[in-house]
Amino acid sequence: MVDLDRLKSRTRADYPYILEYRTRWADNDMYQHMNNSIYNFLYDSVINTYLIEHCGLRPASSAQYGMVVHSHNDYFASISFPAIAELALRVNKLGKSSVTYEIALFEKGDDKVRSVGEFIQVWVDRETARPNAATGMNSEVRRGLERIMVDNGRASKL
Repeated sequence: MVDLDRLKSRTRADYPYILEYRTRWADNDMYQHMNNSIYNFLYDSVINTYLIEHCGLRPASSAQYGMVVHSHNDYFASISFPAIAELALRVNKLGKSSVTYEIALFEKGDDKVRSVGEFIQVWVDRETARPNAATGMNSEVRRGLERIMVDNGRASKL
């Protein structure tokens, strides 16, 4: 069961990697806040930005890629255009071929967390779309993910 009070108390200090995103008018829905589908788009974007910048991922040519097998999001407050979102990323669990990410969305200039999501990826070989039972995920990817893995609930800054 998800501990919503624990998630609502998240701060930027709980996350070692932060990426800014300037919201767009098109991100708003008819209720004048960012549409739920945009959150998943942003979560996927911050994960892949981190993988490209810090884990050696080359989307067009890497022998492995992370396939999302689970995602969910808990919403606490809305954000809307023209706000700047800060996407905060950490790794909560790292297996042989899987990784569990936690992503929080903050509005720049406001300490209140707006949402917290979870993505689970399984790293698969490009040719088979299956995990490599012998080697697991690529060692460069693993080293990069270990840098943002939480330790006793806290992560060190990059």
